[in-house]
Order: sequence, then C-alpha cells, then structure tokens
Amino acid sequence: MSQGERKIVAVSVACVWTKPDSSRLVDEPALQRPAGIRAWLDAMTLEERLDLCNGNRLQTQVLYGTEVIVAEVQGEWARIFIPSQSTRKEAAGYPGWVRSAQLADPAADSGLLPRADVVSAAAWLHTAPAAEARSLELSFMTSLPVLAEEASWVKVRTPDGIGYLQTGDVRITESSPASVTASSNGHVGASILEQGRRFLGLPYLWGGLSSFGYDCSGFVYSMHRYAGITIPRDASDQARHGLLVEKERLEPGDLLFFAYEEGRGAVHHVGMYAGHGRMIHSPETGKTIEIVELSGYKLALEHCVSRRYWS
Repeated sequence: MSQGERKIVAVSVACVWTKPDSSRLVDEPALQRPAGIRAWLDAMTLEERLDLCNGNRLQTQVLYGTEVIVAEVQGEWARIFIPSQSTRKEAAGYPGWVRSAQLADPAADSGLLPRADVVSAAAWLHTAPAAEARSLELSFMTSLPVLAEEASWVKVRTPDGIGYLQTGDVRITESSPASVTASSNGHVGASILEQGRRFLGLPYLWGGLSSFGYDCSGFVYSMHRYAGITIPRDASDQARHGLLVEKERLEPGDLLFFAYEEGRGAVHHVGMYAGHGRMIHSPETGKTIEIVELSGYKLALEHCVSRRYWS
C-alpha cells in the first residue's frame, strides 16, 4: 500500500479514527474484517459512546465498496481521504485513520458499471443467489457495481469477489450517486424527509454515517445521498453552502442549523425541517432519531441559518 493509492472499503462499515491510537479495547469488533458493527454498538456503555466524542476518537465512517485515497501508512494503519465526504479539513476528502486490513484493491472497470444502491434500511449480501447464503449485513446507501440482474437477484462486484443482493433491497442506477428522486407528490425535499422518517428510533452515534447509527450531520448527509445529492459531511460545512432559506419559506427537507451563543457562535447541530413547525434530527448520544416541535425546543434560540440542497 502506497501514498496516493486508491482503495475501496472492504468491511460493511469502516470506522475512521482521529489517530492510530484513538481506538480502545471495546472498539476491537469494529476494527476487524469483517467488522462486527452490531456487536461493537451493543457492547459499548453510554460512557464509552460519549467518549467517542469527548475523547476526540471517531471522525466519521465509510461504507462497503466506497473509494478512498491512501495518504500515509503506519504499521497496520492507513491514513485516508474520502472523496465522497467533502470537508474544509482537506481538499481531497474527509481525513482519518482506518485499519489497513479493512481496505482492498478496486476493480479497473467498476466505475463504468451501473450501481446497485441499498435502499432498504439494511440488506444482506449473499455469496450465492439463495436466501440461506447470507454473508454480510450492509447499510442503507451502500453502493456496489452491478454485473447482472438475475430474476429476484442482482449480481454485484464486491471487495471480496462476487455477491448477490435481493432486488427488493436495491435500486439500479447508471452511476453513483443516483439521480434525484422525488416523492409521490413530486417534491424532492419531501422524498428526503420520507427516507429520514424510516429511521425514527435509531440510536445516535457520534461520527456515525451508517444505518446502524447516525450522528446529526451524518443523518442528513445520508438522506440527501438517497436523492442523489452529495452535501458536505459536517454540519459546520453544510451550513456554508446550499440555498439560503428564510424561516417563513421553509419546506420539508430543508436543513436547520444551530450554533452556540444563541446562534452567534460555532455551528454544532443540524436537523431537517419536517413541516408544520417540526424538525427531524439525530439529537445526541443516549437519544434516538426523533421529530420535535421547534417552538419551545431547547435549541430553538440557537437556530442560526437554514439551507436547501434539493432545489
């Protein structure tokens, strides 16, 4: 593995750490190949979840089959950039450290093939077109190159070879990300909101960017990806782009940003307007994705700006 080399993520969800020594003993299941994401989440105490943020440990996550760029290698760790996650931190993409064993070589022609995007909340990858041949549980919006469509199965290329996904779990697109998808009433913002509602009750995860657990900005990032819209990874960057929307003109799918010092300080949170004076968001460690009334909500006075990316 060398500097500048392109790789793809070879685990269902790779955790991207601040430094090679940022992970703890409790994080070992998430560092393996295959990664034990559910076992990791189930094992962590509330204090250990809080420490992902308070200890400046977890930066972001990246999904199976996603391309990354290797910036540096130290022992069994690789510093990577994630081009699909834009940030002010690095022009090449979101930076951080992953276990080198969780990366694989990409196939030369994968970028030319149609994509199978997981649109179920989660989906099983199979080693053969048979229900009993489960091999890996994949997150919402995992995207893999399509080799063939076979009745009720889609044959895909994976970092581990050939795999199969059930047609009901995916949509086929000509490229990744998919083109913009509108809801039944033709409103793209409402379509983004519809996807967000599917994850109500999902526990918050600092740095989370998978349907096993989202942080606030990872949640809105992933719902926009469903509509074929790539937005910056972090709330502070998301608040700097998109179309500025005044409060009286908010529509479902618009993003609401919150800043310290009653809106005058640094942006620290983002939610999505859900219509009728409400917001859907992934609030904080120890809580779950929820819809709240904006009026009287504890962050109401911190609302500093609203942005629209779907127009």
